[in-house]
Parts: sequence; C-alpha cells; structure tokens
Amino acid sequence: MEIEIREVRSCRERHDFLRFPDRLYKDNPCYVPPLRMDERKIFRKDYVYNDCCETVYYNAYRDGEMVGRISGIIQRASNEKRGEKRVRFTRFDCIRDFEVAKALFAAVESWAVSRGMDTVCGPLGFSDLEREGLLVEGFDQLSTFEEQYNGPWYPEYIERLGYVKEVDWTESKITAPTPEDQAEMQKMADFVMRRYHLKIGPARNVSDFLNRYADGLFEILDKSYDQLYGTVPFTPGMKKLMIDNFKMIISLKYVAVVLDENDKVVLLGVCLPSLAQAVRRSRGRITPRFLWDLLRAKYRPEVIDLGLIGVDPEWLNRGVSVMVAAELGKMLGQSGIRYAETNLNIEDNYAIQNLWRRFGREDHKRRRAYVKKLA
Repeated sequence: MEIEIREVRSCRERHDFLRFPDRLYKDNPCYVPPLRMDERKIFRKDYVYNDCCETVYYNAYRDGEMVGRISGIIQRASNEKRGEKRVRFTRFDCIRDFEVAKALFAAVESWAVSRGMDTVCGPLGFSDLEREGLLVEGFDQLSTFEEQYNGPWYPEYIERLGYVKEVDWTESKITAPTPEDQAEMQKMADFVMRRYHLKIGPARNVSDFLNRYADGLFEILDKSYDQLYGTVPFTPGMKKLMIDNFKMIISLKYVAVVLDENDKVVLLGVCLPSLAQAVRRSRGRITPRFLWDLLRAKYRPEVIDLGLIGVDPEWLNRGVSVMVAAELGKMLGQSGIRYAETNLNIEDNYAIQNLWRRFGREDHKRRRAYVKKLA
C-alpha cells in the first residue's frame, strides 16, 4: 500500500498527530504520555515559541489509517547562536515499518531544503525544556514524565536513513549515599559555606520562593547551560511557561538555592516528585483521579526527578557543587523515597557525571541526538 504524507492543517489532522503515540503504545507499560493540555498548545497561534521558531507537522497514512508522524522545527535563536542552518526533527513516531519512517524523514528533509537549511538533527524540541533525545537503551524502563518513550526499532530506522550520533545522554537511578559518605559531603558543604560566606536561600512557600529567586534562577541557567548541546537563552515566554509548570508540582522540600553574601543566587537544584505513574494512569488527561495522584506524588513521593541543576560558572572551581550533592543526599534519606531519576546528563559533562560518584547509581537508559548533512 502507498504511504501518504499530509502536512497537518485541519482539526482532525491535529488530533491525529497528538493522539498517535497514545494509540501506538497503549499496551506498553513503559510509555508515559505528555499532558494533553500541554501538547495541544503547539498548534496555538500564540504558542510561546512562535516568535523564535518556524514549524511544520506531518502525518503518515496508509489506506486511510495513520501510521506515523513527525515535526520539523527551525529554531532561529539556536541557529543564530551557533551560526548554523539546522532543522530539528521532533515528535517522530511510527509503526514498525521502515518505509513509513523513510517517507516521514523525506518530508522533513525536503522542507528543510526549501527553507534554505543544510542539516537535520534531533530529536530536539523547541528548547531543552522539551522532551529530547531518542531512547537507544532502556526500552524496558519506565519513562519519566519529562522525557519521551520510543520503540527499539526507531534507532535502526534513523541510522539506515543516514543519520549519525551527535551526542548521547545517560539517565541514572540515584539512591542515597552511605551515612559515612553523606556525613563527609555535609562536612565539605559546611566548610564551603563558611569559607565563602554562603547561605541557603529562605522561602515561606512556593510563591515566595519563585518571587524571590526566579530571576536569579534563570540567570544561572542561562550561564551554566550556555555551552550545552541544543540549549537556547530563556525568553520571557519560556520563563513564564516554566514558572507556571513549577507552581503545579514543586515542593520546597526538594529545592535548594544557595546565595552569596549579597543575596545573589550562585547555585540551585530543583527536584520534582515523579509524575510518571500519575500521568500514565490518566493517559495524559486532567481527571479527578489524576489530581489526587498528583497531590499524593507531591507530598508523599516514592521517586523524585532531577529537574534543574545550575552553578554560576564563576563558582565552579570553588567546590560549591558538593552542596548540591549534600542536599540531594538529604532528600534521598527522607522516609518513603526509593530513588531519584537524573533525567538527561550529557555523557561528556564530567562535572555532572562526577556529582553522582558518592551515590548508589544505576545507568539504566541512554538517549541520542542524531545529525545528517543534507546534500
């Protein structure tokens, strides 16, 4: 049967695009969908990334049945920052059929050329706040809410199409350090705090925390993530999006902000109670059961996800990262918490990789970004 590729334009086609992975992985216990209300925003005219991105969306059909999807993004801020002409592919999903993948990527590559681009890379979203990286190891592991699941046939198909590895991320389960290691980390953290006159930033509640530290948080993230793969500077819209998302789930028990003697943020760590099981059970919908599960996850989590870790580059060589490790050790020592999910750590980011050396660690997933130069 011939494969038909359609650019997504109608309401029905948008619905098909958004719901396809839910149908594809409906019986897979490792798949965690995004929240439907969040995904629907990508088609809104006022979507936060429309001012810096150009997008295209394609569905693949065979004999009237949808069999795949893909999106292409020209992230102008990223291209300008790096002097590149790249299209990012994202939201790629297809049935176990190479010809479907081939047709979808051909559509994105043709669109890229028509826009004067010379390279396709991904999977990467609009920014690193989105799901990124193709799962290449750990297909039997539950996905986190922050990252995307995909089947084991995806890497094979993409590589057959001429794409090669550009960067890998590892994902790890981190368990509490031994009491001896925790005591040593805390001793070192206390020494660094005294030596540089640092202090833990206070906050009465989540709103107070965000009001006090949001500006410093984004400044630190822009500085510390500047050279990392695929990152772009935070825009006002991106900041608002992150703050709105944090308000729903963040708990002061799982955040740490370190201030210098002038109350400037020099380090931050934000962990989030895992929403994976809650979202999987609700299939991405906001239901009364989901809200109950969300509250239970927020106040009595069994798993926490590492959201953001940022250190002012001026402080990197002063040992302040041990404070992040010490605070995380405290979190993992709380009753009921089994482990933390690191989410994505770039494999050659040795500073973050070394941060986990005093913890119990299992590298259980690996993700990859691919690249292909177009003729």
